[in-house]
Amino acid sequence: MRTLRSPATSATPAVPSAPPTASAGLLGQARHRLLLAAGTVLALVLVCLGALPGASQAAGSQPCDIYAAAGTPCVAANSTVRALYAGYAGPLYRVVRASDGAAKDIGVLAAGGYADAAAQDSFCAATSCTIDRIYDQSPRHNDLTVEPAGTAGAADRGALATALPLVAAGHRVYGVLIQPGTGYRHTDGAGVAVNGQPESMYMVTSGAHVNGGCCFDYGNAEHTVSDTGNGHMDAVYLGTRCHNPPCTGAGPWVAADLENGLYQGSGNNPANLGNASPFVTALLKNNGQTAFALKGGNARSGPLSTWWNGALPSGGYTPMHQEGSIVLGTGGDNSNASAGSFYEGVMTAGYSTDAADTAVQANIVAAGYTGGSDGSSGTTVTGPGGACVDVDGDDTGGDHAAVQLWQCQPQAVDQHWTHGADGSLTTLGRCLDIAGNATAAGTKVQLWDCDGVGGQKWTQQADGSLVNPQSGRCLDSPSGATANGTRLRIWDCNGSAAQKFTLH
Repeated sequence: MRTLRSPATSATPAVPSAPPTASAGLLGQARHRLLLAAGTVLALVLVCLGALPGASQAAGSQPCDIYAAAGTPCVAANSTVRALYAGYAGPLYRVVRASDGAAKDIGVLAAGGYADAAAQDSFCAATSCTIDRIYDQSPRHNDLTVEPAGTAGAADRGALATALPLVAAGHRVYGVLIQPGTGYRHTDGAGVAVNGQPESMYMVTSGAHVNGGCCFDYGNAEHTVSDTGNGHMDAVYLGTRCHNPPCTGAGPWVAADLENGLYQGSGNNPANLGNASPFVTALLKNNGQTAFALKGGNARSGPLSTWWNGALPSGGYTPMHQEGSIVLGTGGDNSNASAGSFYEGVMTAGYSTDAADTAVQANIVAAGYTGGSDGSSGTTVTGPGGACVDVDGDDTGGDHAAVQLWQCQPQAVDQHWTHGADGSLTTLGRCLDIAGNATAAGTKVQLWDCDGVGGQKWTQQADGSLVNPQSGRCLDSPSGATANGTRLRIWDCNGSAAQKFTLH
């Protein structure tokens, strides 16, 4: 059953805390770091904003170029959408085909550019694919692979490769749809902060596809897939889990997963108003000794808001004890009950400057993310009573998942379908399917791997019905029921309201 969101509650924002005070060790590191002159940083910001003539997004101004120029180079750069260095021309991710187990790297259309989604579509045609590797574009080669079992969860599965379509700068691309049981990891990342070293990280995600399960993270995690204590993680989080109430509104909130706590500040922080836009930039930086900062913003427009800039929490977090692995979509012990959307993310060596963060946010905005950041770039299919055709469960969508009617929710990934040229209706990377490929009246419909069989073909008629040509029968709500959870079936086409479906 789908969980309906509760309305936001109001709270009086607190006064933001004072900026962090760098430790002596951090200042010492800063003296040895190559710093960019103020005028050069300003120029980078202006380039990303398009304020300088002839500026080009791929002309030395991608996120990792910006951070490197500011003295905090990337040690991880992951994206299924685009290159995060202007000169990067390698693979972004790898897909594995269900039909024969073959694998293919998906690269960019041009150096510094966007993913070649057509190559994925061609390779995965008539079957399904999963993403089994997200390449690290940095020289560190800290590639993310499907996460093994941990003390809090069984081995994960890779994300369905077609489950999260969107558009970036006019290019059709795919993101990584994290569902409960989906996650990625790299053990002992080269160059990743350990034992109180400073670091920064951001991810571009969605504020529309979230939940309160632990934990939709991207960042630093333990050497083993287990909870080794406070301060042994340092990852940016987005979700609706309020660890230190009161929290303002219903979220989702940008927070720091520092292990055994999702911190919006050193304690509760009502000043964190949350980021619920379809595309969100979520940013965390931590000096490793005394202080951390959180920022969030709309990845399509505007600047970042600073939600926290102050002390680390007490109780084992000062100093930090990072172990240097990288996690995506789960907690450090493979707590894998989270939901989220991932498009790009980087981790840096060192505590990034505010000017570099500003330039990176401008670059993200210029990347032109559009479409359904929660998987909703398809169409909704409404039936009797205006209810939506929906998959049972909270956007999990495994084989045999019941297809039903449910109250329409804009943020629901599994209420957005793509009607293919072959007649298929797909969501979450799988097809609307007649159980057993049967033809008898009353056979229930379900979600199943797309395999091209007749029970996965649907043709819309002039009267609004969706007929399955193989059976000659129509998609039907029994007795015209409209209640949440009404299981759909096929039935003799009769022109009744129970068989009227509209694709929006």
